[in-house]
Amino acid sequence: MAELERSLTLTQITFMSIGIILGAGIYVVIGEAAGLSGNALWLSFVLAALVASFTGLSYAELSSRYTTAAAEYTYVERSFGKRLAWVTGWLIIAGSIIGAATVAIGFSNYFSALFQTPVIPIAIITLLIIGIVLFAGVQETASLTILFTLIESLGLIIIILIGLPKLGSVDYLELSQGFRGVIKAGVLIFFGYIGFEGIARLAGEAKEPEKTIPKAILISLLVTTIFYILVGLAAISVVPWEQLSTSEAPLALVAETVLGSNSFLMLSIIALFSTFNTALVMLLSGSRIVYGMAQEKGLPRLFSHISERTRSPGIAIVGVVAASMCFVLIGDIQTVANLTNFTIFAVFILVNSSVIFLRYKHPFSKGFKSPISIGKLPLFPTLGLITSIFMMVNVEPFVFLMGIGLIIAGFIFQYLLSR
Repeated sequence: MAELERSLTLTQITFMSIGIILGAGIYVVIGEAAGLSGNALWLSFVLAALVASFTGLSYAELSSRYTTAAAEYTYVERSFGKRLAWVTGWLIIAGSIIGAATVAIGFSNYFSALFQTPVIPIAIITLLIIGIVLFAGVQETASLTILFTLIESLGLIIIILIGLPKLGSVDYLELSQGFRGVIKAGVLIFFGYIGFEGIARLAGEAKEPEKTIPKAILISLLVTTIFYILVGLAAISVVPWEQLSTSEAPLALVAETVLGSNSFLMLSIIALFSTFNTALVMLLSGSRIVYGMAQEKGLPRLFSHISERTRSPGIAIVGVVAASMCFVLIGDIQTVANLTNFTIFAVFILVNSSVIFLRYKHPFSKGFKSPISIGKLPLFPTLGLITSIFMMVNVEPFVFLMGIGLIIAGFIFQYLLSR
């Protein structure tokens, strides 16, 4: 039987992580976030970055300990048993599918701004093309991701350079909805950090995964946080937050304000590359968790089938792409993005709890360890646990109820499968 190919290097995985993080948060949700936080948009980026960093250290530790495509499923299974592990995998799959749908809608919004096309059909066609790329193989996907990451980074560098002369021109502590709005924007912006955890699911295709995966996670979080804060400051300095919040293509609007109408076209095209890239890597990692769970007998064995020619899990890819197309029909970016965030916060709570549990019950001397402990209690995983709970309870009430329903559905499916 064919197996996944261990061919991805540290550079490739780091670029893939940076690419998925940079795309969604900046190009898709920055306008909505500006409406919530006002000129303190940068502060919302800092808040989201702190939460991501605490949990990023937990992922770095666990990925150096367990190098499987099942990633979080394995972490939680080793700590709390198969039932909770299955629900964790269920939430990750749901998050990848819903997140890719969100970004596909973002892609389609930019496409529509350029060519006046309908949003939903273009989003569905985008996901179909992504499925074809994924089936072609992981090296082909990695090469495309690196190219698109370089393109999207260029777009953000342009925004930063545009904003530099304007820095200091506004009050960066002017809030649109008080500090509560900053928190809400931070919860929404956190969608932009989703991606670093998905790199752990490429452990089955990485060279020396116990070293490569932790390094890629930490490097990509540092690089993207710097980008995010600078872009947030630049955008607010050039365009009032009221205008950003109502724009379908907010960063293209920033460029157009300073450089003229031609720059709108340029930034919109770059945004297309960026959002496509994010959806691509989201569904890549989503297909790998499906494959990994099938290998661990958490899902039907059918999903662990590997193509002899492309060495890709074809049936898992078809499953996640088709499901993502269904969620595109919701059409509302803020609702879908926050539902994705809810699933990720829930998973982060379990991942941070796993680090704490394993430190007490099964200490591990090798590999990366999150720094600073109080006795056996690791500091940053504990902060990751607290902040993830805090962020989860601050999503919109309707989204919170949808998320709880998703968790309950996971337990029901797990029970039916076990029967």
